[in-house]
Order: sequence, then C-alpha cells, then structure tokens
Amino acid sequence: MKLLSVAVPCYNSEAYMEHCVETLVSGGEDVEVIIVNDGSKDRTEEIAKGLMEKYPSIVKVISQENGGHGEAVNTGLKNATGEYFKVVDSDDWVNEAVLKKILKTLRYMVRENKKLDMLLSNFVYDKQGARHKKVMSYKSAMDSKHITSWDGAIKFKKTQYILMHSVIYRTQMLRDCGLELPKHTFYVDNLYVFKPLPYVKRLCYIDVDFYHYFIGRDDQSVNEKVMISRIDQHIKVAKIMLEEYSKMEIESGKLDKYMIQYLDMMMCIASVMLILSGTEENLQKKRELWAWLKETYPEIYKKLRYSIMGIAMNLPGKPGRLVSKAAYKVTQKIFGFN
Repeated sequence: MKLLSVAVPCYNSEAYMEHCVETLVSGGEDVEVIIVNDGSKDRTEEIAKGLMEKYPSIVKVISQENGGHGEAVNTGLKNATGEYFKVVDSDDWVNEAVLKKILKTLRYMVRENKKLDMLLSNFVYDKQGARHKKVMSYKSAMDSKHITSWDGAIKFKKTQYILMHSVIYRTQMLRDCGLELPKHTFYVDNLYVFKPLPYVKRLCYIDVDFYHYFIGRDDQSVNEKVMISRIDQHIKVAKIMLEEYSKMEIESGKLDKYMIQYLDMMMCIASVMLILSGTEENLQKKRELWAWLKETYPEIYKKLRYSIMGIAMNLPGKPGRLVSKAAYKVTQKIFGFN
C-alpha cells in the first residue's frame, strides 16, 4: 500500500500538467499519482502516458469520458491505494522539499497508529504577475505538529478556511462518509472539503507552505467574470452543502460554528457575484436564493442572514449594493484571490 495517493484531474492540461506531476513524483515510492484524463481533446493523454512510462511504479493514468472536476476526483478516490488522499489540480504544484516533510509526518502517523483523519498545511496564492505571493496560513488557528480534535485548541478566523489545497484526508474516512461529488459541476472542491468534516476525529496542522495554487488565467473557474457566468453552478453547490449540513449530526460546538462560517462564506460569494453582475435577472436570483433558504432551512437562515456578511450582502437598494461591492474588493485585495 502507498502512503499518499494524489489525484490529478486533467482536462486539456497539456500546457502545465507535466510540471505538476514532476513535483509530486519527487516524493518517491511513498506516493501514488493518479492522473485522471477527463475527456481531454488535446495531448493530455499522450503526456500522461509518457509520465507513466517514465515513473511506472508511481504514476497511473485513467482516461474517462468528460464528467467534470468532481467526477475526476471521484475516479481518483475509487482507484486510490494510499493510506491518505489528496487532490492537486493540474495547473497547480507542490513544493518538493515540503512534500518530503509531509510524507515524513504521514509516515509517523501510520507507524505510531495515531489514527489521523486530516492533515492541514498552508497554501500559496501563486497569482500570475504578483510579486508578493499571499499565503493562507493556519498558525493562528492551531498549534503546529499537535494532534487534536475539534474541541481542542482550534480557533479559525473569519478569513481562514480549510480548502482543497490545504487538506489531506485519510482515504478510508472519505469512503466511509460516502463522499461522491456531482458530475459536470464547478466549485465542488467546497463540497469535497465540507462533507467529511464531522467524520474527522483527529487532525493535525504543520506550518509549511506546501501547495501552490496558481491563479490568474482568464479561463479559470475562480476568475471573477467566469464565476459570474457560472453563478448557477456555485448556487447549486451551496444548496447541496446546506442540505448536507441539515442532515449532519455534529458533536462538536466548535466544528458546528466553523461549518456555519463556511456556509456563510458560500452565501456571501453567491450574493456578491450576483450583485457584481449588475443585471436585474441576477438580483432576482439573489432574492430567490435567500427566500429559498428561509423557507427550506429557517434555522440556518437565521444564522446566515443575520451574520455580519449576511447583513452586508443584503443591504437595501443601490447604496447597499455599493457597500457590498466595496467590501468584496477590499477582501479581494487583502487575500489576493481571483
């Protein structure tokens, strides 16, 4: 059995996937790299097979009809043989020296039977053209190299979220929680992180900048114009997350607070993108989204609608929308996303 399985979803990734995979195979025989060619139309499959020939004991290639990012992750998880599982997008990469530290930590957890469910590390917003790269760090939220539970010494700020880039999950735990991401849907990385959280009993953070999250391409799903054009996809994922949360039995008050905070962020992004579009159609979608939440999950609605972000996103009239836009732009500048 491998120590760490890494799924690399690829769709028309010929321009950058090789760099991604080369950083991952630097981990050696402890690592399994599963390249999922999700119906690419370019040389992705050819490059992937070349990498498999070059690293036959590390790289495996699975080609499938296009099912979207979520289906590629599903395929990676189904075929993973590693004790732990991570997703690395094909236009991103990892720090090779830090990967060795990550593997050393995971090796210790397995050897000492620590039953670790989740390992967190920092990630870098590697924005194209930016001199200073923003780092999403968790050192103010958790002590480094300390195994804990949700009720331990953990305190996430409003600006700190566990994202796909920062998390490594225990493979069997992901399977036990019934994780299956929807096909042909963008922004499912939020669901990937969110749904397993109540199943995480033991977690650990190490203060290293591991994952490099490349942003800046015009066609990226997190590009502002692209997000507005795909806002229905974001709303779909937000609704799935709200439905999942409504069915969860969450034992930890701290975890429950964090998950509400995550849902708050999802509603905020949906609202601000609908506002930024400037169309009456999308402003009506915003009203309908909040009305749906109020009718379907009234208790969750109260928590989200009257949070700071919920209030800011629902200020009345044109002046209120201007305040919402300004708040978004300040946050965007501070954290360097989009």
